[in-house]
Amino acid sequence: MGGTGTSPCASCKLLRRRCAKDCIFAPYFPPDDPHKFAIVHKVFGASNVSKMLQELPVQQRADAVSSLVYEANARMRDPVYGCVGAISYLQNQVSQLQMQLAVAQTEILCIQMQQQQQEPAACLPAQLDVPDEKSLLLSTTPNFNNLQQYLNFASSSTVMQDPLKRESLWT
Repeated sequence: MGGTGTSPCASCKLLRRRCAKDCIFAPYFPPDDPHKFAIVHKVFGASNVSKMLQELPVQQRADAVSSLVYEANARMRDPVYGCVGAISYLQNQVSQLQMQLAVAQTEILCIQMQQQQQEPAACLPAQLDVPDEKSLLLSTTPNFNNLQQYLNFASSSTVMQDPLKRESLWT
């Protein structure tokens, strides 16, 4: 922390100022992690971060700094969408996986029905368009209440995604 004989915090070091004893940045930006403050300062500015921290109760400041660091890192990777881009990408993946799960569950039910009846039944082809897939899933599934729930959730949570952004989010 600030004071005589101690190293200034990362903020004061970067801003080239004397680290006061009551420096608001010192508890959250230690001198051994200068990158943490540098990226927050670059995205939000030291003055804005200082104002935000002063407006919060002391017990919430550490969480706020963690959120600022996370958002600043996301903004550096994707300046337009930030962490919202990462969230959208993950929501899209969840939606796709839910649809795959619904298709797999329907295929399992179809196979079970074939085994019970010992007759050939119409099973799902490997790839289908989404509208045809929904109607086929609903028509071939005896207990379609859960499947209907999966399909409604999967179709209601679709997120528009730029395919070029997907590659840059995690690299």
